[in-house]
Amino acid sequence: MASILDEYEDSLYRSASVQQSRASVGIPHSGYVNARLEKETPIFNKQRIDFTPPEKINSLVVSSNQLCMSLGKDTLLRIDLGKPDEPNQVELGRKDEAKVYKMFLDHTGSHLLIALNTSECLYLNRSVQKVRALSRWKGHLIESVGWNKFLGSETNTGPILVGTAQGQIYEAEISVSEGSLFSTNPDQYFRQVYTLEEESGPAPVCCLEIERGVEGKFFIIATTRKRLFQFVGKVPEGTEQQGFSSIFALHADHLPSFREFPASFGFSEIAFYTPKLRSNPRSFAWMMGNGVLYGTLDYSRPDSILSDERVWVYPSDIDITVNKPISIVLTQFHFLLLLPDRVKAVCTLNGQVVFQDLFLEKFGLLTRMIKDPTVQQIWIHTEKVVFRYHVQRESRDVWKMYMNMNKFDLAKEYCKDRPECLDIVLAKEAEHCFQNKRYLDSAKCYALTQNYFEEIALKFIEAKQEEALMEFLIKKLSNLKPSEKTQTTLLTTWLTELYLNWLGILEGDPSQRNLYLDTREKFRTFLSSPKNKDCLFNNRASIYELLASHGDTEHMVYFAVIMHDYERVVAHHCQHDEYDEALNVLSRHRDEKLFYKFSPVLIQHIPKKVVDAWISMGSRLDARNLIPALVNYSQSASTQQINEAIRYMEFCVYQLEETQQAIHNYLLSLYALCRPDSLLSYLEQAGTNPNRIHYDLKYALRLCAEHGHHHACVHIYKVMELYEEAVDLALQVDVDLAKSCADLPEDDEELRKKLWLKIARHVVQEEKDVKKAMACLSSCALLKIEDVLPFFPDFVTIDHFKEAICNSLEDYNKHIEELKREMEEATQSAKRIREDIQEMRNKYGSVEPQEKCAACDFPLLNRPFYLFLCGHMFHYDCLLQAVFPNLPAYKQAKLEDLQKKLAATSQPSKSHHRPKDADNISLGKGQQSREQIKADIDDIVAAECVYCGELMIRSIDKPFIDPQKYEEEMQSWL
Repeated sequence: MASILDEYEDSLYRSASVQQSRASVGIPHSGYVNARLEKETPIFNKQRIDFTPPEKINSLVVSSNQLCMSLGKDTLLRIDLGKPDEPNQVELGRKDEAKVYKMFLDHTGSHLLIALNTSECLYLNRSVQKVRALSRWKGHLIESVGWNKFLGSETNTGPILVGTAQGQIYEAEISVSEGSLFSTNPDQYFRQVYTLEEESGPAPVCCLEIERGVEGKFFIIATTRKRLFQFVGKVPEGTEQQGFSSIFALHADHLPSFREFPASFGFSEIAFYTPKLRSNPRSFAWMMGNGVLYGTLDYSRPDSILSDERVWVYPSDIDITVNKPISIVLTQFHFLLLLPDRVKAVCTLNGQVVFQDLFLEKFGLLTRMIKDPTVQQIWIHTEKVVFRYHVQRESRDVWKMYMNMNKFDLAKEYCKDRPECLDIVLAKEAEHCFQNKRYLDSAKCYALTQNYFEEIALKFIEAKQEEALMEFLIKKLSNLKPSEKTQTTLLTTWLTELYLNWLGILEGDPSQRNLYLDTREKFRTFLSSPKNKDCLFNNRASIYELLASHGDTEHMVYFAVIMHDYERVVAHHCQHDEYDEALNVLSRHRDEKLFYKFSPVLIQHIPKKVVDAWISMGSRLDARNLIPALVNYSQSASTQQINEAIRYMEFCVYQLEETQQAIHNYLLSLYALCRPDSLLSYLEQAGTNPNRIHYDLKYALRLCAEHGHHHACVHIYKVMELYEEAVDLALQVDVDLAKSCADLPEDDEELRKKLWLKIARHVVQEEKDVKKAMACLSSCALLKIEDVLPFFPDFVTIDHFKEAICNSLEDYNKHIEELKREMEEATQSAKRIREDIQEMRNKYGSVEPQEKCAACDFPLLNRPFYLFLCGHMFHYDCLLQAVFPNLPAYKQAKLEDLQKKLAATSQPSKSHHRPKDADNISLGKGQQSREQIKADIDDIVAAECVYCGELMIRSIDKPFIDPQKYEEEMQSWL
């Protein structure tokens, strides 16, 4: 194990040195550098708005990118932040000394409520220019408004809640009519639903918030200076438009649940954080006298929406008696406190001040801070300046805080896109788990870090935590790249060693049986993992050595199966006399080479099952390669066991129809050895045609002769057409068998007679049976009594042959009479032929002057011609031209020779002084010679009509165009 660790360390050190050298010259690498190359922008980035108000700013509200501010006494400025260059100014139209006390803008930016210090309230819709007074609201100083985010629209607020300075909560609704700017009364109704009180009596309603949970449940949060109330109840489905009176009615007789704190600085303010547009708030922060109550909102709780509450006290430099906070705004991880001259941002995770922004005195005292929930922008104003904060990457350092709080899952969630930070969190989590003795969890985390491998491995080794070390190596292995083959090989080998050690320890402890089984399953999963397959296959020799060194034959077999090393599996079973298992492996994987290799061993022990397996393999096995196994087996086995070898050979011959000579020869040898009855039937079934016989005839003859199977030998002699040897051997067995052999050479009467004489001699001389000898005469027509008589001894009386001699004489007489009759028939036939010839000589035909040649269609009488009995007539030269190409070569040569002779006899003599008698003699001889030549030419050319004779029939399969002239003919047509 130590050597494996050293090798792995070396490879990692080399990798680290390369990374360090690359980092020194500024080359990027996979390591993490904690240095920041440029200054990060702050989370809260302040921007002064380029705006100089003509009068002092009394109040400012922002929602849905709509900004409204009150300037001076009577002016209202509205700005669509999407179009900041197009401000809209509205006059309140007040002639008295009334001033704007507070303004409230709904979540859509459509409805603006303006509370005056004279206990009056004005309303302005985004789509109109005229401010209207809400008459029903008169006499109430408005402190807070709870907007209805579920039923409100651009023309109708839906049921809303209004809190006053006297502690009353009213329900109201404002609507803009469709036909005109306003209906007669824009405020549809204004009715009291509840009164909030503290110990001293009714207290101003500082804040109101309406939220809807699951299953139609509504949560209403209302705050005073020291108390935070919750009203919880369901509004029946379809009655939401009727308002929230039913919820407050539930608490008419008793106080609702509330939180109370003793300190107060005269008011309180609550802020909410909503992560996405049109979603429910997720957290809240309530600014009151004792600090900031922070918590999350859980809508699934039955009675209280507030959860995970904690109070963060104000920073030490805030004295609520001198410079108490003015406003609060909540973001995802911070709440911002507005003081008269500065802004402080406090982290909600640890209560630490992470940001402070001091404003110059020239801007004046800070008046109000508000957040636009739709775009997550924060606005701050004094009487003459407006500022805006952009929140940028607020969660950038949250991971550190979660990590320091040991909330590692959250820490990893907020740095998953920053690998250098994630590595720090994982290392801290791993160390935390290690210190708390959660070694397996520690190993999983360490495997994901960039910490030095050897340090972590030695840490687990020193703690004697092999199971954790294995987990660390497994995770490390799973994170390696395919190119890191060396590290993969070392980790795989080391893990195998650890698994085997651990299994060896657990196997000897019966109390750890379940853990042993679980570990064994993990080890097998590791060995069969597709990711490790290539590495294990390339290093299977080392794995086999490890398995062998631990004596773990079970996993050696399991590993061999995974590696498809079935040869090793079968060999293992054979070594342990598990022959059935070995055969099962062979049968499952059907590898022909393994069958050839292990069949000699297996057939010695389970011959029937082995032969069954061979048969199931069918033609995939070459029976020739199994013959050595069968030969070794048959030499040492009994007759009953040899029957298994015969069974497989018969399967090959009769089912697979094998034609290999070796297979048939071996089957013959088995038949000759154990089944002589089957031997003859096999030979007879193979037939007598030597070209269709698949065994070696000479080998079969020698084999049968050695084992004394004479019938089989006789059959083989017959197949080899050695009839004399067949008869000679058959006479030693059975005369009838010899007779059947003697009749086989049907085309050779001389041989057949010779064979029958052998049989007759054997019957006479060996068996001395005259009657049987006479029977031979009747069995073969070729034998005569005179052929058999020499075989009999001299003392035999003629009485035994009287009948045979008489029969022979009668046969001779019959034969003589038959010859006479044939001679007479021949004489009559010759006479008729002569008469036919004479008749043909006198036969003639007539030719009309207009007749034409059948070949050239020219007048026939212009040149020498032929007339056939069929009526066709041809010129001599036309007939010669048609017949000559179809004549055999020898007739063509003969015809050319006759034509030359005829031409020679036609030339006149050059001598002018010959005697007259000599000339006549020569002429006479020449005419006779010419007639003979012409007759020979006629026999060849005019033997038959070229259109009606055999010549036309023979030419029916000849092509119209000579194949040798086909190309030339085809070109002529182009």
